Amino acid sequence: MSTHEEKNESPHLLLVDDDPTYCEVLRQALARRNYTVHAANDVETGLDLAARIEPEYAVVDLRIGHESGLTLVKRLHELDSNTRIVVLTGFASIATAVEAIKLGATHYLTKPADTDEILAALHKDEGDASVEIKEKPLSVKRLEWEHLQKILIEHDGNISAAARALGMHRRTLQRKLEKRPVKE
Repeated sequence: MSTHEEKNESPHLLLVDDDPTYCEVLRQALARRNYTVHAANDVETGLDLAARIEPEYAVVDLRIGHESGLTLVKRLHELDSNTRIVVLTGFASIATAVEAIKLGATHYLTKPADTDEILAALHKDEGDASVEIKEKPLSVKRLEWEHLQKILIEHDGNISAAARALGMHRRTLQRKLEKRPVKE
């Protein structure tokens, strides 16, 4: 039995998302489900909160302003490898999903994800073998977007370094990254 259960305290959950409205709505929904929610809208504040509260759970946006939420995932995992972390993103990619899991995330969800989906992901211990396998290969545009994400991760989110590695201008890479990825 954990210390929180012994004291009948609700578990601490760190929520980091740069969209203040989404963050507040999700904070309220999680609080109604008996979590003590600590919210931040940037990586630095999220790291400060994590060091102080040592959360049992964390919900982290993949892109927080111009920073990568993966930095926060890595640091949270270093602080406590038992913290259950779910990464949320509006820009799903295979490369970022793999990296999030490698860095210590429990699960990876695309937005919009509702509170029940997030809580299910936080408490999910195994993969799902019944997930549908797509027959259709990815489009060239989607493959390009996935490749850009992979190179960006390899350069720790540094757009200038990634652009140099790709042989393109930094602004061109930024424009390509700001576009929503095509579905398939």
